[in-house]
Amino acid sequence: MTDTILTNIRLLDPASGLDGAGSLLLRGGTIAEVLQGGPAGIPEGATVVDGGGACLAPGLIDLRAAVGEPGAEHRETIASAALAAAAGGITTLCALPDSEPALDDPALLQFVLRRGEATGSLSILPYGAATRGCAGKEMTEFGLLREAGAVAFTDGNHAIGDARTMRIALSYARAFGSFIVQHPAVPSLSRGAAATEGELATRLGLPSVPAASEAMQVARDIALARLTGGHVHFAHLSTAAALELVREAKAEGLRVTCDTAPPYFDLNETAIGDYRTYAKLEPPLRPESDREAVVAALADGTIDAIASDHQPRDADDKRLPFAQAEAGGAGLATLLAVTLARVHAGDLPLLRALELLTAAPAKLLGLEAGRLAAGAPADLVLFDLERAWKVEAGKLPGKAQNSPFDGRALEGRVLGTWKAGRRVFG
Repeated sequence: MTDTILTNIRLLDPASGLDGAGSLLLRGGTIAEVLQGGPAGIPEGATVVDGGGACLAPGLIDLRAAVGEPGAEHRETIASAALAAAAGGITTLCALPDSEPALDDPALLQFVLRRGEATGSLSILPYGAATRGCAGKEMTEFGLLREAGAVAFTDGNHAIGDARTMRIALSYARAFGSFIVQHPAVPSLSRGAAATEGELATRLGLPSVPAASEAMQVARDIALARLTGGHVHFAHLSTAAALELVREAKAEGLRVTCDTAPPYFDLNETAIGDYRTYAKLEPPLRPESDREAVVAALADGTIDAIASDHQPRDADDKRLPFAQAEAGGAGLATLLAVTLARVHAGDLPLLRALELLTAAPAKLLGLEAGRLAAGAPADLVLFDLERAWKVEAGKLPGKAQNSPFDGRALEGRVLGTWKAGRRVFG
């Protein structure tokens, strides 16, 4: 494999705090050398890539996405998800297990791992189902799933509603050096809901869920983490009340972490407009005060990572009355740009925004990726921080086009993506 040297770039490495002009030498799928300033010399036979002054960061690590396979290939396939991921600068993706069939068997996890490897552009790290069929009742074989490659355990978009089951799951996960990812919503309150309870839902006549449902689930599971010593991770937090509970749990020293997704810091409930089904998500969009609380939690360290929360849906899923339409939004191609919108707005420093997409999820998962350092995987994203573009459903890479950001003007465009030293986009 020939060497590749990327020159005339702005090196951005949240793991070390590096932000400066330089070059990067790639060799054999890894980073051979990080050179601040101009390169000392070009190795003979090396491929030279002139970055034109653009930003180079570690490839994004997406902590939470559905990939369609197995069971929903009409919505997305692993191959089409890989195309969208590469266009979005994502080089590692954690796949949710609530597929059909659920990833509750070692052979199914191995299938997803192999399919990810076959793309050549994306490492797919599957979650193991915490319960059989993600039904919240019978526990799966954590040990066997962990050996098969499960990065952690979750029932995906199904909350583990039974307290005893959650207690056992946290204890099992701790024994295997792992953690539980919880969908934070009380099932009996959120079942059938289409929007957040309040004036807007009432005016639109939509079935709704109180925002307190999220905080209630978070409070219970923090108590169980305290009881078991286990590690609970809350997915896509979207309310001020839940975030304050996490903030307090961290101050207490409990093993509690969380993530959020771009819709919850870029949009509020008004985005559903006149029954705009692309903006029907789970959890549902919240009032502006909650959006502002999510932004504050990103800045102060309460939130540990930003995930795409990619949920592919086809046209028939969304072309229904709002209450009957499927919840979920496509998020792979827009993950970086929507996060950078918070940088352009002055809410987040650039390195902090990138940390939430790279070094922080890598640390949570115990990965070597997510940093620009000699010996680290050559998984990279090159992007123009200022280049403007517009999200247009129907023109996004990959199969899924159900973007809640359809029509949104953004600044920050991916110019190139490298996986294990090989350019896979741009």
